[in-house]
Amino acid sequence: MSRPFQIEISESQEELEKAIRHATAASSKERLQMLYWLKSGQVSSRRSLAERLGGDEATITRWVRKYKDEGRRGLLEVKHAPGKVPLISGSDLERLKQQLQESSGFQSYGEIQQWLKSELGVSLAYKTVYEVVRNRLGAKLKVPRPQSTKQHPESLSHFKKNFL
Repeated sequence: MSRPFQIEISESQEELEKAIRHATAASSKERLQMLYWLKSGQVSSRRSLAERLGGDEATITRWVRKYKDEGRRGLLEVKHAPGKVPLISGSDLERLKQQLQESSGFQSYGEIQQWLKSELGVSLAYKTVYEVVRNRLGAKLKVPRPQSTKQHPESLSHFKKNFL
């Protein structure tokens, strides 16, 4: 025979209803709904809760234990993985940003790679350099548009006068 399913919910039904209405994450709403159903007496077993929520009894047991140990705040806490530490950040990122803003700038991302290696001692992949410059810093390389060697200066000035 399984352990009896008894839990003391400290919040009132009104508090839980309000919290359900204001919850933005689906996982929070599910967990608050579980507390509401237990408080209102609509369910009395892990199995019926699991069926109503479309989950497993083990999940219900884990949520109830978390609620007993840490309260509502602990139950609703969503943990995120810390992620990878950026290879270039802080003052190094600022130096790169200043270098990109100079009038000479860089001609290519390969040139930026070489600068990072020589100046900062950081070896980054080409794709990583591109992502940092374009997405994190929002910068573009200062590369002039190519011009034909056969172009006549008079026709260029004529074009500009007539076009604008």
